[in-house]
Amino acid sequence: MNYALIINAAVSLIMGVALVLVWRRDRTQAFTRYMGWANLAQLLVPAGYWLTAQSSPAAALLGMGALPVVAAGYTTLLAAGTMSLAHRPVSKKFAGLFLLALVAVNTSALGLGGMRLGQATAATINTLLGVVCTYWVWNTGATRYSSEKLVGPLLVLLGLNQFIYVLYQDDGAALQATLGALLRMALGLVLLYAALDRGALATRKLQHRFERLTDRSHQGILIFQTEHIVYANAACMDIYGASDMDGMNTAVIARSIPKAERAMVGQLLQRIQSGLQDDFSYEALRHRQDGGPMWLRFHFFCTEWDGLPAVQVLISDDTERYQANQALVHQALHDDLTGLPNRAALLKSLRGRCKPNGPGARFVLVLMNIDRFKLFNEAHGHAMGDEVLKALGHALRGALDTGVEVMRLAGDEYALVSAPHGDGDSGETAVSIVTTVRQLLAKPLRVNEGEIFLDASLGIALYPNSARDADSLLRAANAAMHMAKRTPGTSHRLAEKAFERGASNVLEQEQALRAGIERAEFHLVFQPKVSAESGQLTSFEALARWDRPGVGPVSPVEFIAAAERTGLIGALGTALLKQACQQIARWQLQYNTCVPVAVNVSPLQLLDPRFPQLVAHILDSCGVDAQWLTLEITESSAVQNMEQTVLQVEQLRAMGVQVAMDDFGTGFSSLNMLRTLRLHTVKIDRGLIEPLPSSDAIAVVRAICQLADALHLHVVAEGVETTEQARTARDAGCGELQGYLYSRPLLPHDAGPWLGPLTEQRPTLA
Repeated sequence: MNYALIINAAVSLIMGVALVLVWRRDRTQAFTRYMGWANLAQLLVPAGYWLTAQSSPAAALLGMGALPVVAAGYTTLLAAGTMSLAHRPVSKKFAGLFLLALVAVNTSALGLGGMRLGQATAATINTLLGVVCTYWVWNTGATRYSSEKLVGPLLVLLGLNQFIYVLYQDDGAALQATLGALLRMALGLVLLYAALDRGALATRKLQHRFERLTDRSHQGILIFQTEHIVYANAACMDIYGASDMDGMNTAVIARSIPKAERAMVGQLLQRIQSGLQDDFSYEALRHRQDGGPMWLRFHFFCTEWDGLPAVQVLISDDTERYQANQALVHQALHDDLTGLPNRAALLKSLRGRCKPNGPGARFVLVLMNIDRFKLFNEAHGHAMGDEVLKALGHALRGALDTGVEVMRLAGDEYALVSAPHGDGDSGETAVSIVTTVRQLLAKPLRVNEGEIFLDASLGIALYPNSARDADSLLRAANAAMHMAKRTPGTSHRLAEKAFERGASNVLEQEQALRAGIERAEFHLVFQPKVSAESGQLTSFEALARWDRPGVGPVSPVEFIAAAERTGLIGALGTALLKQACQQIARWQLQYNTCVPVAVNVSPLQLLDPRFPQLVAHILDSCGVDAQWLTLEITESSAVQNMEQTVLQVEQLRAMGVQVAMDDFGTGFSSLNMLRTLRLHTVKIDRGLIEPLPSSDAIAVVRAICQLADALHLHVVAEGVETTEQARTARDAGCGELQGYLYSRPLLPHDAGPWLGPLTEQRPTLA
């Protein structure tokens, strides 16, 4: 009997472990877990019976207590396994209540009727469980495998096998153990076979799902294994124009790859299949078997096929997206009206040609602007103007060489860019382009069955002669084009090196001017005026200077014009006037004397009706008497705003401020103007002093002095550089002289010593 029990226990152990291991490999097959643990729980039954047979009361009591629990656990696990096999949910709450109920029933039966009744009760419950399992599994739709239908009958036989002990007691134990071992072995094999069937079904489902996913995918899927194609879905075959797998081979793929890429792709496949690289993606242009282009995106990664490493390639046909992007790029780089490349395309082309690390191939840039096209639009309408622009663009493309690219930048402006060339003469290319354009415009342009004559201004820039970067080259050509507009008719101008910065210099200077006024970068220098008779100091003229940080001295002609253009002349003039008055105050404090200081006034300052009040406020704030300030105005400001100038001069004279007319003789001088304005001084322009001592120049200067004397005006000659000029100007009637003969403009600390003893000798005339 002992051998039978050992064999029974070994079978339970083997079947239990095998089923549990199946569950650990495939957690979806829960019935193998329950059935496996049921077999392992069965191993405890012989141990329980052995304890009850011991002479020790404690061991017997332990065995009597363990048997109901073990039997209940075994039956509960069988019930859970059969429910899982029949696809019925198994809840922990149900399993717990079922276990407690079985423990109670088994304990009661064992206590009331002993081992025989307890065994009979367990056998009855297990038999009924087998019947229920048979009903569940054999029910329609519960399972699709015949092997699973044997589980119920085998459980019934295992339950009936327990009645052998009930009928024969210990004499039937060996027979029960032997039959039980055989039945458990059969049940275990059936369950293992059922697990295999279910695993195969799950595999087929996954395979079918994979096939449905890949076959209906719009993304191509290709699997390489040792340089062979083992799988390609329908989308992949459609991309490469293959009808089936026989037509889908490595030769087809290789033919679609350019020769320059084949070695790279081959190495990539080897690296990924060998595990040296995880994945890789790239985009490339390919061609179908019919020659049509297609833009594909590839993603390579390592996979497994039939247990061996392979490379899976996901292929996306992005031809539509690529073409849409190309259309957007074309739209962004081309003019809607003419279809020609636009300004963005020109900048892209220029930046690609202009090499930052050294001059690239030479080329010519010509900017072309139609003259008076605004007038044409006003006369004929914008619709007609658009037709002219399109016709001109078409004519330029037809007339110029194929190597010259024609672009429309905006409005009536075109750009012509020659093809890059080596060491040839860019000038010859430019001459050829300009000659062709001039010949084209010399003939009428046919538009809507009519004829239109056009003129244009052309600015020419040569790379790298005119500039070395794209923006500077474009500015140089643009500046040259505007210079060409000064010549009537179709004209051209070659950019000079100074054109490289174009209008950016002006804009940059205007921006710096604003900051310079705020940071008080402007200062005054003082040029002495001396008596024509004695050579002694009579007054100073305050002249504005600007030492721009990082640039150096800026000409007053430039920054005064920029200040007037930008409306900053008021702020600048006020700051300079305040500096002059503050310097007068310092000189008076230092030397206890002073001479009048003349400050130039812009015509725009005189347009401000509050200007006299501003002058009065500055004088008062600086503690300077009005007699020490002279304001110099120009002829042009007096003529353009005569009425307001007369009013302003009267108010200034009433305050005690003297007013002088600067640069007299170069503008709109008239007797009426001198008579009307209550001036104190006229300054003869250096242009009239420079020719002295020529007889014609002497006659002009003498006439001005005689006129001034008749009107009781003081006369100053500026720009005196030689003793001959000084002597002639004095003899002609000039009372004061100013120029480099006596002194250049001086900084305040250098001009101060002139205020020393006014009797100190100064340069005099022989």
